[in-house]
Amino acid sequence: MKIITIDGARLQFVKAAVVSRAIFRYDEVYDAKIQEIIEYTGQHFAKNMSEVFFNQMDIPKPHYNHGVKRLSHGSMKGKMLAKTEEILAAEKPDWVFVYSDTNATLAIWLAANKIYIEVAHREAGLRTFNMCRPQEVYRILSDRISDTLFCPTETAIENLVKEGYDSLTIFQIRCGDLMYVAPLYYAHNACKSHGLNGNFNFVLSTVYRQVNKDEKQNLLDILDALGKIYKELKVILPLHPRTTKKLSEFNILPSENIKILDPVGYFEMIWLLKIALMLLRIVVDFKKKPCIAVREETEWIELIKHKVNFITVPNKNKILDTFNNLKNVKINFDINFNGTGNTGEEIVSKLIAYHNSELNKFISNGIILKV
Repeated sequence: MKIITIDGARLQFVKAAVVSRAIFRYDEVYDAKIQEIIEYTGQHFAKNMSEVFFNQMDIPKPHYNHGVKRLSHGSMKGKMLAKTEEILAAEKPDWVFVYSDTNATLAIWLAANKIYIEVAHREAGLRTFNMCRPQEVYRILSDRISDTLFCPTETAIENLVKEGYDSLTIFQIRCGDLMYVAPLYYAHNACKSHGLNGNFNFVLSTVYRQVNKDEKQNLLDILDALGKIYKELKVILPLHPRTTKKLSEFNILPSENIKILDPVGYFEMIWLLKIALMLLRIVVDFKKKPCIAVREETEWIELIKHKVNFITVPNKNKILDTFNNLKNVKINFDINFNGTGNTGEEIVSKLIAYHNSELNKFISNGIILKV
C-alpha cells in the first residue's frame, strides 16, 4: 500500500510524526509493505520553523518540497494543485492522507478527488460554526470530498451526524487526538530551552492566530494583558516570525517584563509546557496545566466543557478577568476524551483494513464507528 502524506504547518509535522512512526512499526512487525511518500508544501522557510521538527522527531525527509513560501493564498493553492496533480499521476498512491485545515491542504484534496484517489482526513468533523474563518470553510469542504474521516472527539462525530453524513458513503471513525499522543511519546526527549530552568513559575504564551496578530488592537490587548500578568508570574513568549513582523509594522514594543524567545523546537516546547504554571493561547491539556485560549470560538469543545481550557476574546480586561478567575477554579485533569494513546496505530490499521477490503469485518466487530 502506498500513502502520500501532506505536511505544511508546524502542527502538521507533529501529527505526521505520530502516523509515520506507526506506519514504520506496523510495517516492521507485520511486513505490511507500506510505502509512505512525504509531500511538503514548503511554506515555512526558516530552519526553526520546519527543519528542526523533521530532525528532532525523526520524520522522514520529504520526497517533494514545493516551496510555496511567501505566496498569496490564491497563488499557493494554485501551485499546490498543479504540483500535486503531477505527483499523484506519477506515484499512483492508494491513499492521500491530509491533516488539519490549512490553506494549501484544500488544493491537495481537490487534486486527489479529481483523479479518484482515496482521501483520508485527519481531524474531521471539528467545527467552530464561524464561516468568517477560512479554516472552517476548509474543514467543511475537506470533509465532504474525503472518503474516510478520522474524528478525534465524540463531538466531531455528532457534528457529522447533524450535517447528514449518515446518508453518505463516507466512513467516520473515532480514533482520538494525535496531538495528545505526540507528547506522551516524545516527553523523554524534552530539552531545556534558551538557558531557562524550572526553578520559577511562569505563564507560557503564544500569539500566532491570524486575528490576534494581524489586528493591531488585538495584539496590543494581548501584550498589555501579558505585561500585567507579569506582576504575579513571569511570562515567556516564543514568538512566531510573522508576529515579530507585525510588531515592527505596528510599531509595538512589548513590555520588557515579557521574555520573548525565538521559535523553539518541539522538544524545547514540551519542556516549557512541563515546567510552566499556566498556558495562555496554547490549546492543550496533556501536561495538566490550565489554559486560556484567546479566541472567539473553538472547535475543541470538550476542552471547554470539562473546564480544562478557558476561552476569552482578545481583550485586555477579559483576558485578565479569566486569568484571575482561574486562581479559584479546581480543574479535574483525570477526564480522558483524547483517546487511548494509540491513535497513530488505529489510523494505520483502519487504512490497511480498508485497502484489503476487510472494512465490513471491522464494522461488524464494532471497531469502526460508522454513522
